[in-house]
Amino acid sequence: MQELSVEELKEMLDSGCSFCFLDVRDEWEYAEFNLGAENMPLHLLPSRLADLEPYKEQLVVVHCKMGRRGQQAQLLLQQAGFKQVRNLSGGIEAWIAAFGRIAPPG
Repeated sequence: MQELSVEELKEMLDSGCSFCFLDVRDEWEYAEFNLGAENMPLHLLPSRLADLEPYKEQLVVVHCKMGRRGQQAQLLLQQAGFKQVRNLSGGIEAWIAAFGRIAPPG
């Protein structure tokens, strides 16, 4: 499974790079602090695959709190035929450790 470091993600966000960005944490976690990704909790992801169909050939970045749910989302998306899925290594906790609770621009 391919991962993305928080530094790589920050660079992508800062540069305005276009990609599908999904936060697979629960709604209450997302409400506490988020990076501006679309909130799509892991348990809802299977029923929302059709919504993501336009991104099948594009880069999809998933993240959760620490990486485990992101890995599950990544596997699910890959099994559904998504070609370029990356999980944020260490999740939002790694982001907070590196940059604090400062959300990227956007």
